[in-house]
Amino acid sequence: MTVSIYEQILGQAFYQLHPKLQQRYTYLQDRPFEARGVMKRIKGVPKGLLPLGLFGVKRKLLFPERGKGVPFTLKNTPGTGRDGEAQVHWERIFYFGEKQRYFNALMRFNAKEAIIEDYLGEPPIVYSDLELAVDHGALTITSKRQHLLLGPVEIPLPSIFQGKATVKEAYIEEKEAYTISVQVKNPLIGIIFAYEGAFRHYDI
Repeated sequence: MTVSIYEQILGQAFYQLHPKLQQRYTYLQDRPFEARGVMKRIKGVPKGLLPLGLFGVKRKLLFPERGKGVPFTLKNTPGTGRDGEAQVHWERIFYFGEKQRYFNALMRFNAKEAIIEDYLGEPPIVYSDLELAVDHGALTITSKRQHLLLGPVEIPLPSIFQGKATVKEAYIEEKEAYTISVQVKNPLIGIIFAYEGAFRHYDI
């Protein structure tokens, strides 16, 4: 049986996740995971960075909109890359009235370096190494080394130009729902993008 890239990275720590999170990430061995939910709040790119937000809309990465009680859908699709490496496509769609905004990525398992590589946007514009950790049954994902992608060229980004992401995902039994919070921070500007909410899995 195929082991998901998240179980490969976490090893025995994977079994310290809440059982529902184990189920969620084991689910990605061979079939998509789909969910619907509501974002309690979303903080889009600051007004001072509007050009970045508009560029992000085109690349399905960032956006300038913000709001509360925003419906969203999540779809994680496992697959295989050109070199045979395991990967998972993340599609996150946020519904601001009739507008749809995306925050998409492709996570790829680098077996040689034993890391998950995160390619952000479509086509990808930024690459990050990811660090995964388990804390009281919840999963925390943080971005580390980052590169700007210009076609086939990867340019290392100095820390002052990086947007470091922290993702926290948990399962709340009382609500029978997964919770998610994402925060992207720059050392000079502060928070440049963030959201938090809850979602429930549904079978296709």
